[in-house]
Amino acid sequence: MISAPNANIPRPQIPSITQLLPAEPLLLMGAGPVPVPADVARAGGMVINHLGETTDMVVRHIKALSGYAFQTADQHIFGIGGPASAAMEMAMGNLLWPGRSVLVLKCGSFSGRFAEMATGVGADVDILSVDDGLVVIAEHVAERLKERSYDVVTMEQGETSSGVCTTELPAIAQLCKQHGALVVVDAVCTLSTMPLQKDDWGIDVVLTGSQKGLSSLPGVSLITFSDAAWEQVEKHPGPKPHWCLDVLRANKFWAEHAYHYTAPVSGLLALHEALRLICDETLERRFSRHQHCSLALQSGIESMGLKLMAPSCIRLNSVVAIEVPDGVDRARNYMSSRFKVEISGAFGLNIVRIGQMGEQCRAPNLFRVLHALGIAFAKEGACVDTSAGMAALEGYMSRYVDDIL
Repeated sequence: MISAPNANIPRPQIPSITQLLPAEPLLLMGAGPVPVPADVARAGGMVINHLGETTDMVVRHIKALSGYAFQTADQHIFGIGGPASAAMEMAMGNLLWPGRSVLVLKCGSFSGRFAEMATGVGADVDILSVDDGLVVIAEHVAERLKERSYDVVTMEQGETSSGVCTTELPAIAQLCKQHGALVVVDAVCTLSTMPLQKDDWGIDVVLTGSQKGLSSLPGVSLITFSDAAWEQVEKHPGPKPHWCLDVLRANKFWAEHAYHYTAPVSGLLALHEALRLICDETLERRFSRHQHCSLALQSGIESMGLKLMAPSCIRLNSVVAIEVPDGVDRARNYMSSRFKVEISGAFGLNIVRIGQMGEQCRAPNLFRVLHALGIAFAKEGACVDTSAGMAALEGYMSRYVDDIL
């Protein structure tokens, strides 16, 4: 006999998603997630068996396509059912344990997350931190490495929270290798948007998420380990802090086509298509498109009369951080409600952030977001010249039309 449900627990009456979402979807121009191409969205709507020949083929393709994006010949490439933070945690949980040490290069909230995770697995953690809007440089790292040695050094290629780029990353990586440290790089917002040469720069671990530069659906992340890093993975004394993020267990699925856990097959299919589109475009053309779209947008923002947070020499093109004038506090809400354009706020900083990753870097999106930004800031009383900004944007784009379109 089937028992009746508990009468004290009401049955919710909830509208469907189609009823909840706005009739006109928002244009996602923040720090992620980003719009996805039609092929990616279509692939993400499919479900297949998580084991078997088809999935094995998809996994092989993802590893090959990822190798091109990472610029690596690594064999130890893994997809993870989870955000990029899960990939960060996989790196920390498999390379560090009590008795091992890590130097965290911190230039914002996301790069600082490595320290929290490393502390959680019992490692000896040191932090080399700089003020908001600045980046760690090779000289800083050299001084610290003279004081003591570390097993691992972590860093961001691009700090999403403040819009800065670790421009001296190759030199820093070489310094770390000279001192015997493994190099772990977060490329969540930069992979496929700007050059990153994992093997040539001597990086041991690179991780990224699916929802930013790759322009795929959120919920899947990627990580790749060098042979040197893998040797340390195999020396972990155990037990591992996370069963799902144990990379030796993950290897059963990604290398041996055996069961680990039910893979996020829809996300993997979407990621497959996103990576395939990157390879079709080629990295050279994709880097050029991202650079010129971002510089065109930056030109429009500054010509409008607004100030960019980071100096140009360390400015991150993937996420453009804009200082908010005094008295402006509801511009983002107005952009969403009036223009159906969404940009990001920040983590304790008085800035807004506009993404320039993947499908965000398309000419119509640049015009739409810049116009919405200017009108919204003007409505809040900021002294901006929207027309001048739009003219500067168009002027820049007209000079590099073949790279942007």
